Amino acid sequence: MEKNHHLPLYATKSAKARIAFQLFALSLFVGICFIFVYRVSNIPSEEEAGRWAWIGLFLSELWFCFYWFMTLVVRWNPIYRCTFKDRLSISRYEEALPNIDIFVCTADPMIEPPAMVINTVLSVMAYDYPPQKLNVYLSDDGGSDLTFYAMVEASSFSKIWLPFCKKFKVEPRSPEAYFRTAVLEPLEDPVKAKERSSIKILVHAKDPKAVDIEGQPLPTLVYLAREKRPQYHHNFKAGSVNALIRVSSRISNGPIILILDCDMYSNNSESMRDAVCFFMDEEKGHEVGFVQFPQSFENLTKNDVYGSSLNVISGVEIHGFDGNGGPCFIGTGCFHRRNALCGQKYSDQECKENWKGWNDIKMEETASVLEDTSKVLASCTYEEKYAQWGNEMGLKYGCPVEDVITGLAIQCRGWRSIYFNPERKGFLGLAPTTLLQTLIQHRRWSEGDFQIFVSRYCPFVYGYKKIPLKLQLSYCPYLLWAPNCLATLYYVAVPSLCLLSGIPLFPKISSAWVLPFAFVIIVHRAYSLGEFVWCGGTFQGWWNEQRMWLFKRISSYFFAFIDNILKLMGFTDSAFAITAKVAETDVSQRCEQELMEFGASSPMFTVIATMALLNAFCFVGGMKRVLMDMQSWFSNPFTLQILLCALLVIISLPVYQGLFLRKDEGRMPSSVTQWSLMFAALACALACY
Repeated sequence: MEKNHHLPLYATKSAKARIAFQLFALSLFVGICFIFVYRVSNIPSEEEAGRWAWIGLFLSELWFCFYWFMTLVVRWNPIYRCTFKDRLSISRYEEALPNIDIFVCTADPMIEPPAMVINTVLSVMAYDYPPQKLNVYLSDDGGSDLTFYAMVEASSFSKIWLPFCKKFKVEPRSPEAYFRTAVLEPLEDPVKAKERSSIKILVHAKDPKAVDIEGQPLPTLVYLAREKRPQYHHNFKAGSVNALIRVSSRISNGPIILILDCDMYSNNSESMRDAVCFFMDEEKGHEVGFVQFPQSFENLTKNDVYGSSLNVISGVEIHGFDGNGGPCFIGTGCFHRRNALCGQKYSDQECKENWKGWNDIKMEETASVLEDTSKVLASCTYEEKYAQWGNEMGLKYGCPVEDVITGLAIQCRGWRSIYFNPERKGFLGLAPTTLLQTLIQHRRWSEGDFQIFVSRYCPFVYGYKKIPLKLQLSYCPYLLWAPNCLATLYYVAVPSLCLLSGIPLFPKISSAWVLPFAFVIIVHRAYSLGEFVWCGGTFQGWWNEQRMWLFKRISSYFFAFIDNILKLMGFTDSAFAITAKVAETDVSQRCEQELMEFGASSPMFTVIATMALLNAFCFVGGMKRVLMDMQSWFSNPFTLQILLCALLVIISLPVYQGLFLRKDEGRMPSSVTQWSLMFAALACALACY
């Protein structure tokens, strides 16, 4: 029995087919080198037209190569982890399980409906974990009476819902999600069927007389409403979490903290035990600062029209992050060690303590004193007196992606982070259901990421000699989303305009130099498709991902880049935009039909529509040139430019439908159509002139 005391609680294994991937990367690099040789050896002379267009295209290709190298670093050494939850049942571990504080934050009852928030709260209260060691905190920055009363009802309902979940081991344990999916299950157990029926009535009727389970232990449930201050508009989530850290330190002081978005309900009742396996492992557990679960969504269509699944990021890239030193903190579905989150530096000697001491610290205060103290700790004025909050302690302020910068700071203090991606997803949330919501979300992400890169928190500066170089490089594919717009916009617009101007930028198909271009494009896209399908996607889903890849780069990333430049010059400040978690009925129906939703005026739509129309005009002009010159496709110097233009036109088909063919409310607004037509026509006229 003594041998079982020292068994590891988790295992790590490397990815399969690493040699095949490395050979693929090497062959692709050789092809890229040949492209560069072609570009350098065929630069037009100063007297020739198109010299600067050629050089600009060469610089864009250099950037794409550099960015591909960054993604290669992330994919080079992915690792995968599994846990041994059954070993936690050994008395040595079970008796020492740590208290866990769960933080759920909401800010706007209109965008984040209280019913959704409460379903998230109930799902985490029902974890397969000792309930007396669970403490659930809800921070309501909106101060909504509706949310408060919903929380009161949830507290009563939990006395029935939790025993039901544990008695029948139901999954998932969000009432709304369970009853939505359970109708498809056969009712083999008549007792379960009867209880489930009565529970469902209680969900809708909220009958308090049916709640009577005296003496049963239940998790602690705390509701915290905070005042809203305009000057804290960019610190909504970070400020809420930091307030909860302080308040919880006086109430429960759990050494482990789970941070969740209000729409990310628990989909796996054993996730908490999975996370605890990493923290309680006797060999490496003391090094772990946080354990990150993937961000997954339940409202995606089969082919994911907006490319919101994050399947490749969750299934490949963050595993590579983990292999390079630890994943980043993505803001939700993350278990933190309280000390690490509160600014403590890792020390092997100090942190390698007896894990039985997890729950030794207790705060004994009367209810009235505790309430008064908590009000002080939760206030914004408290932070004004103690400036280390948001700087040295808790989530960091002043950045739209406070999660990424906070995770980096924890890693730079010496802590290890862990990525765990179980077969049954730990948490499920809601992805944006319109194109504009998706673009706004990525604009915020890319703006915040690039803001980190150009600040003192740049991994190469802030993480110098603190984290491995390969981990510093792993951050780059995300921190450099915004500047990706420049090379992409150039490649989307300039070759097409040069086609109208009669300036060739690629080799003829009859030339041997076309081979490296064809090899790199075909092999790279084939690998991308294979990777996407391996992660659970479809071919159409991959094609939608390519479309969204283009749309995000020429709109979200472009405006994020401009915002960062203006911020560096002192003209603007960062703002935190909350993404709507619900959609109107007609919008939801179009989303289920996988019709791209436009419907609103936005400068980002104007850019996308302008690029789509520009390429359509240039494609027509290019085809006219080919027909008039009477040259074969193999000898025509513009063939590759025409093919590139045609590809961009095919990608933009939903945009043309939204501009000219659709009559529903999701079509492109007429103002966007008019402006984009004018801009595209003007650009083509200047190119022809």
